[in-house]
Amino acid sequence: MTLVLNFESISLKKQAEYSEYLATCSQKVSDYSFINLWGWAKEHGLEWAWTDDLVWIRQTVPQTRYWAPVGRWKGIDWKSCLDEFNGTQVRFIRIPEKLLRSWKESCGDRIKIAEERGSWDYIYSVAELSKLAGKRFHKKKNLLNQFKKKYDFKYISFDSEMIDKAMSMQQDWCTWRDCESSEALTAENNAISRILINWERLNGLVGAAIIVNETMAAYTVAESLSKDMLLIHFEKGNPDFKGIYQAINQMFLQNSAQNHKVVNREQDLDNEGVRKAKLSYHPVGFLKKYAVTLL
Repeated sequence: MTLVLNFESISLKKQAEYSEYLATCSQKVSDYSFINLWGWAKEHGLEWAWTDDLVWIRQTVPQTRYWAPVGRWKGIDWKSCLDEFNGTQVRFIRIPEKLLRSWKESCGDRIKIAEERGSWDYIYSVAELSKLAGKRFHKKKNLLNQFKKKYDFKYISFDSEMIDKAMSMQQDWCTWRDCESSEALTAENNAISRILINWERLNGLVGAAIIVNETMAAYTVAESLSKDMLLIHFEKGNPDFKGIYQAINQMFLQNSAQNHKVVNREQDLDNEGVRKAKLSYHPVGFLKKYAVTLL
């Protein structure tokens, strides 16, 4: 077979069509949500190329790397597909574990595999994080209760008014965290702003906020990645309110995630502080991803 890939910018016009391809993937990880691809496209220089069976994705910033193709992986002649990538040391990243198994069966010694621990998705039980029961969650439950007792708050689902307030709070959050001094925080802020500004044009997003004294104290943005899995994209809180992160986490899952069994809270990107925080919520599993170099 001849694989002809004409890469182009990731477009809002194709979000529904792309979602149909993603729905056929046998393993859905956070990276390949349309919201993530489009929201982070400028920061990563993301592009896509469409064939009859698959959507191929590549990253051009800070260097060219290919991501996993999206679509129905079963029945694809992977050896022929990968043979079309001429040149030495072509590198793929963010390859889900199930796709890697197929590549190993088809390509054998032609690929070199490396674990990408920082890109693994953290998976949690919705029921556990909604209840925070037991000794494992004692500290989280204690902070949640402190928040509830100390503050007169309201939990509100997103509407157009909340979007404007979330954008304002995001600007404040960046000031608190000094986003300008961090490339990673600046990139995240750009992606968040892009998504909030285009909220009504993006399919499937849900969000909620906690309001204290008419001021937004926290907000969260999510989408349904599959029938059983809710994906949390962003979660931001005002550090002046003790227990605010425990509150927005628990309240959102309790109020808006009961139709899902698990919640995907994305990666830690090898950040030790983020990893410690994610592990403290006791994940029930991971969606593992790998880097693959064609030899």
